[in-house]
Amino acid sequence: MKRHAQTVRLRPERREEYLALHRAVWPEVEAALRAAHFRNYTIFLRGDVLFSYFEYDGDDFDADVAAIAADPATQRWWRLTDPCQQPWSDTGAGGTWSDLEEVWHLTEEPAQ
Repeated sequence: MKRHAQTVRLRPERREEYLALHRAVWPEVEAALRAAHFRNYTIFLRGDVLFSYFEYDGDDFDADVAAIAADPATQRWWRLTDPCQQPWSDTGAGGTWSDLEEVWHLTEEPAQ
């Protein structure tokens, strides 16, 4: 399992639209994420900054991300959510969200 964190800015004028969409995420979008081995996906908001966290338990992250991107329901979802977001300058090729580097993780206590 690999942990991922990402961030993007939320356009203030689209804030309520974005929040309303996420109060009722489409089941097809959630199913595509689950099928692509995304687990424990959470989006947080502070001011106008969105932060996402998810865990990936698959074997081919790039292929699974491509499967999500090819999903028709997800494509329709992104047509609604992407205009609400304002990417940072370092999103990379084709991305909206910027990856964050993990610098620390609390691990389980060693067995005694």
